[in-house]
Amino acid sequence: MISSEKPGRREFVETLTKASLLLSVPGMNASGRFRQPAQPVTVGQVMELILKTIPNAPFPKTVDTLKSGSPDQKVTGIVSTMFATMDVIEKAIQLKANFIIVHEPTFYNHLDETDWLAKDAVFQRKHDLLEKNGIAIWRFHDYWHSHRPDGIRMGVVTALGWEKYMDANNPRLITLPAPQSLSQIITHAKTKLGIATMRVVGDLNQSCRRISLMPGASGGRSHILAMSQDKPDLLLCGEISEWETAEYVRDARQQGQKLALGVLGHIMSEAPGMQWLVPWLQPKLPDVTITYIDSKTPFTFM
Repeated sequence: MISSEKPGRREFVETLTKASLLLSVPGMNASGRFRQPAQPVTVGQVMELILKTIPNAPFPKTVDTLKSGSPDQKVTGIVSTMFATMDVIEKAIQLKANFIIVHEPTFYNHLDETDWLAKDAVFQRKHDLLEKNGIAIWRFHDYWHSHRPDGIRMGVVTALGWEKYMDANNPRLITLPAPQSLSQIITHAKTKLGIATMRVVGDLNQSCRRISLMPGASGGRSHILAMSQDKPDLLLCGEISEWETAEYVRDARQQGQKLALGVLGHIMSEAPGMQWLVPWLQPKLPDVTITYIDSKTPFTFM
């Protein structure tokens, strides 16, 4: 029987079949050659890769330095988290990940100074755990906030489902498509961000549409200047000094302004930003396993 299939068609099918068989062999590419395994990256190379995406990096002065480990060590896995707690470190060890990227300090002060902790048993045990297991910790605070868009803010906005409502000229300003009661917005934030309780100043039945969203600890002056500029119905922030922002909002309300305040908590307001780091970084390091670990809040609410 004579085949009606043209030679070109047969050759194409045969080539496609061979390629399919080759690709089914581990490590083999379509040319029939074995792929070379990816070269391990170092901690320093990962840091350099990230800094290339940050405007004006590296900064001459920053808290974003290595807190443990060496830039020359090979990365076996990356963990993203808010705090390198003892629990997070133990989980990283279980995952065989030796590089932890954190947003906040590791050793209980902004600059991670350790001289004053030299004889402290809690510090020493944590330090020894890191040393014993060869764990590198890099703080990613100033740089992540300097990324465009701000990585922490984008994580929170994405978790809240408010990406479409951000002001292109003022990223902290959220304008909802329709007014909602303060109670509805607070409930939404608690549900989406996994917050147990929030402190609120204002009338829970108050109608809100314009929201100034300021995760973390921006400080009272920044909060007040933002409210003055944005004219929001609600300021949703991470952390406050009780004698600053809350008192300003209270005075404004007693003067007749319909202004409300919702305090998310520092950790819970920024943690989504470190979770957002994973899908942002993973495509840049396809051969490295990157995992988010929730360091959670240390507080019990009674």
